[in-house]
Amino acid sequence: MNGLRLLPWSSPEGKPCYLSTDDNNSRLSRKADEIEALQLDMGTQLLGHARALLDDEKAGNGELRFLACRLSEALTDALRIAESRGGRLLEHDVSAE
Repeated sequence: MNGLRLLPWSSPEGKPCYLSTDDNNSRLSRKADEIEALQLDMGTQLLGHARALLDDEKAGNGELRFLACRLSEALTDALRIAESRGGRLLEHDVSAE
C-alpha cells in the first residue's frame, strides 16, 4: 500500500483519483465518505428496482438493457469502494505493527 486513498470518483478521463492525507477527518476525506455512502445506498435501491423488474414478465429488452447498464455502474462503484476500504485496512494493519 502506498498510503493513498482511492476516491469514489474518477477523473474526467476515467482515471482513478487518489487522496494523500494523514487526516482521515479532512474535508475531502469526509466528502469521499459521504459519496461512498450515497453510492452504496443508490446501489441498494437499484437492486430493489432490479428485483421488481426481473419479476415482471412483461419487461422489455430496452428496460432490461437499461437496468443492466445501471447495475454495471453500481457494481463498478461498489468494487471501487471495496478496493479503497480494503487498501485502508491493509495500511492500518501495517502501521499498527
